[in-house]
Amino acid sequence: MAPFLRSRYGLSLGETGVLISASLAGSVLTLVPWGFATDRFGERLVLVIGIGGCGLALLAASTVNGFWALLGLLVVAGMLGASVQSASGRAVMAAFPAEQRGTALGIRQTAIPIAGFAVSLTLSHVARAGTGWGFALLGCACVAGAAIGGLVIRDAPVREGGGSADPLRDERLWRIALGGALIVAPQLCVVGFMVLMLHDHRGVSPSRAAAALAVVQLLGIAGRIAAGRWSDAVGTRLGPLRIIALVDAGLVFLCAALLDAPLALLVPALIAAGAVAMSWNGLAFAAAVEAVGHRRSGVAIGLQQSVLNGFSALYPGLFGAFVAGTSWTWGFVAVAALPVAGRGVLRRLPG
Repeated sequence: MAPFLRSRYGLSLGETGVLISASLAGSVLTLVPWGFATDRFGERLVLVIGIGGCGLALLAASTVNGFWALLGLLVVAGMLGASVQSASGRAVMAAFPAEQRGTALGIRQTAIPIAGFAVSLTLSHVARAGTGWGFALLGCACVAGAAIGGLVIRDAPVREGGGSADPLRDERLWRIALGGALIVAPQLCVVGFMVLMLHDHRGVSPSRAAAALAVVQLLGIAGRIAAGRWSDAVGTRLGPLRIIALVDAGLVFLCAALLDAPLALLVPALIAAGAVAMSWNGLAFAAAVEAVGHRRSGVAIGLQQSVLNGFSALYPGLFGAFVAGTSWTWGFVAVAALPVAGRGVLRRLPG
């Protein structure tokens, strides 16, 4: 909806990035508390309350007219919606043995590209009638998700022993979180700004650009499952994650070199970079929860996602401002360096 939000509110590129990252910023404030709540009260209650509240906040966002009111409601939506991270991650952690967990968490992580694929095909058409309709659609989807979660989620019994007694002091978890926070940059900046870049820089219509984004999301679904199966096969999460980081850095750099090339070259490069950028998240989740064990996995996921979302909330605004001050090419070059740095953080961890 970025082009329509810019038009409605007269936003700069940096302000658009702030709106894009508002829900992530809100989630940083509540991910660890939601993790404690999940470990204490169970996955089902946390998911229903959090995602249901998120849906109500998005429905309220569909009715406001000012930039600041919209920003505030998106932050609140992020604060409430953050519950899904710990609740669903902990449920999957408990349901599958270690030799299947990478694939299982990879499938769980396909929720993001599945939703991205659906909204890429529909949301730009809905938002054309008004951005309020777009937020209403998202709000209804979250309310429906909360209802389904309440019906199908069953709290898993807590298994005693093993893992970390205090995840907040576990150096391994902090390294996984920081490494992931650097590797996620292309997902936020390349995938997040793909429609806007193709529209503003290359004159592609929002609907055609959204179609390319839909392809990225579709490939991201397959990529997350494939990465999970790969990690199960080799018996490590971090080895495949380090390789994916380097491959994505190279693809983003290739995109930077092709930004003014014919669309027949640029668009496939963007799709490849975006698909790889979306493939690794399940590996980081699996590494985090296996580092601390089931009993404290809610807090572990909350901590990891707090760091990840904290950086993710900064990336769109900083990227938008950097591109406005330099160029799209230099913005992509800068983003390509971050997964390389993330790999360096993870290099010292075994596996």
